[in-house]
Amino acid sequence: MPYSERPIARVRREKAKQLVERLVAEERVTISEPDEDEVTEWRRVVDYAKRHGLAPSGKRIEKMRMWNRDLQISLVTGQHPNSRRESPENASPVQVPTQLRSPHPVVAALRDDEGRLAMPSSLRRRALLLLQGLAAEAVRRGHKVKDHPVADRHRSRPYSYDGRYFPSGYSRRDGELDVLVDTFTYTVTIQQEFPQSTDPERSGRLVIELGYSRSDRQRRWADRKRWVLEDILGAVLQEIETRAVEDAQRKVDEERAKAEREVRWKAAMAEAKEQAQQDQLAEMLKVQARSWQSATALRTYCDALERRLAEATDDDTEVASAREWLAWARHYAQVVDPLSRLPVMPTPKEPEPDDLKPYLKGWSPYGPEAHGFGWGAR
Repeated sequence: MPYSERPIARVRREKAKQLVERLVAEERVTISEPDEDEVTEWRRVVDYAKRHGLAPSGKRIEKMRMWNRDLQISLVTGQHPNSRRESPENASPVQVPTQLRSPHPVVAALRDDEGRLAMPSSLRRRALLLLQGLAAEAVRRGHKVKDHPVADRHRSRPYSYDGRYFPSGYSRRDGELDVLVDTFTYTVTIQQEFPQSTDPERSGRLVIELGYSRSDRQRRWADRKRWVLEDILGAVLQEIETRAVEDAQRKVDEERAKAEREVRWKAAMAEAKEQAQQDQLAEMLKVQARSWQSATALRTYCDALERRLAEATDDDTEVASAREWLAWARHYAQVVDPLSRLPVMPTPKEPEPDDLKPYLKGWSPYGPEAHGFGWGAR
């Protein structure tokens, strides 16, 4: 039997088709807190959809595990950033100056810091020009450019190199600046790609890197035979702006998920409190029933004792004492009998947080984001 006709393949194909239909309609599908088996199955479904080209033309499917353990599957426009068919030359060009006049303050600080961008002077000048072009275009588009704070955080622990002191964790070969898009910060690093190479062509290459993203996005651009960084600097800025859009959407999704999680937690807490108080009432009822059974048994005994006293003669020396004991026993049976007076509805006590744990099905009684007890029931 061909693989495509086997039961598992047919089921997976149907799931993949249904997933794509939902993605076309909703653009994003969220699976709440899947376990590892579910994550594995969804990965196989997504892989099936990709492998068999089920995504609409010009779209691609991406999956990502969210901060709250949800699995998010999205339908994204365009090819994967790492696809060889997508050339960085297609991005809008960025003007790179030929001279470093009136540089951005961050670029000027890098230029004046002899400990940074430790590379041949011609490469250093080129790296500064690239950073200036990137900074100027970012500012023109309404973004902010700031110095990367890593060096300042470590200046209390310097190390010596060639008689000069540099912060611990500080790379003399790097030039860094931060691009701020709305509330998101992205660090751009430029350095020699092969600083130890003796090949003039290889040692003359520069590379620009961004930090890792939470999705599989491109983060590295370098001089190549088809292009140099001056030609593709727009791809770097385009990637930063694309990440900002995705991060903004992710922030909205996370805030929505957090709000939904709080609603679910409050509902779970209310249900747990109700169940805990119902169990308190049930236990009180059982105690009353046991007390009533005990009082009934005591009265039966008292009746038997009274019949026995009726058979006794006044000559028996124990009669008076037995009658005294019978009187006390009847009074005690009256005291312990819950039905000697009309029982009222008991008022259960307010449960403590730890009292609610058995009823919360994995939620923590201390808040929707508390991790000490569990992630919450699905």
